[in-house]
Amino acid sequence: MKVLSVVGARPQLVKLAAVAAAVDGTAHEHVIVHTGQHYDLRMSDVFFTGLGIPDPDVHLGVGSGNHGAQTGAILAGIEPVIEEQRPDWVLVYGDTNSTLAGTLAAVKLHVPVAHLEAGLRSFNRRMPEEHNRVLTDHAADMLLAPTETAAAHLAREGLAERTVVVGDVMVDVCHRVRDAVLAGDHPAPELPAGIDPASPYLVATLHRPDNTDDPEVLRGLVDALAALPVPVALLAHPRLRARAEQHGIDLRAGALHPGEPLPYGDLVAAVLGSRGVVTDSGGLQKEAFLLGRPCTTLRTETEWVETVEAGWNVLVARPDREDPTWWAQTATREAPTDPRPTPYGTGDAGARTIAALEAHHG
Repeated sequence: MKVLSVVGARPQLVKLAAVAAAVDGTAHEHVIVHTGQHYDLRMSDVFFTGLGIPDPDVHLGVGSGNHGAQTGAILAGIEPVIEEQRPDWVLVYGDTNSTLAGTLAAVKLHVPVAHLEAGLRSFNRRMPEEHNRVLTDHAADMLLAPTETAAAHLAREGLAERTVVVGDVMVDVCHRVRDAVLAGDHPAPELPAGIDPASPYLVATLHRPDNTDDPEVLRGLVDALAALPVPVALLAHPRLRARAEQHGIDLRAGALHPGEPLPYGDLVAAVLGSRGVVTDSGGLQKEAFLLGRPCTTLRTETEWVETVEAGWNVLVARPDREDPTWWAQTATREAPTDPRPTPYGTGDAGARTIAALEAHHG
């Protein structure tokens, strides 16, 4: 069986690590196509070395651009690759422009498509990721759902027959890296200047267009983070840096200590050493949950509803409009004392993904 994986952004590379590990040692052929959607070294290539992923077989190098231009460039670049490789499965990951373009190219060439992390829904139609998810799910031949909640979303959309619940592959990787960090097999992370790893601190990220493109919104979020009573390690995504500079917003204000995005192992170590996480990232919400750290999500909704239901995640879209005392208490709250549930599986989703592809092959 030949599987062609299409990836292009940080969260997809983490998922790819679990799939690549599951393929390793089998007779299956695994072709990796990197679209280059994330072109910054710290957002892309470093994950291959840090997570032990084989080098990409093809790198399209599409770079940045608006959604139409980027999706079109990936579509045009990947179509001849699929024609040449003729895989048994094109495996797409998550909800990026790379996901949608890889799906469209494959279905037009009549090559079966499997969507890993299918069925997630924020029900926020302003998010480009939501359109990518829905369109991919309705075009794909097999839907690899991470949770029963995701499978229920797909069933309501008439897609139950194509759905297989395999668990969340990010659990596989997160737990593996966590165990290495706790065992002392991973060096201490390079935290931003001014963050003392021996004292309480928060890890924060901010990158979504709804939070960064409007100067009033971005200024309110930055001010709210800067006002927190503990230091905040702000791992500044390239989009955040660009928009802050464009709008004249100082990312070094108050409690904020900006730094570069971290390789995955360093990120896990940073979260484990922290008091909690503040983010608008889908992946980091779940990683905080898996690592046992409370998360405050700067959005009105989340795809990972299980983290909210279990009390580990709180949604706060505009903290600058909340009572300052409540906001500070929320962002720095203690972790719940109840045992964490395991809605995302126990760490064997990569193997279950390959088994599902095998079972439906041919």
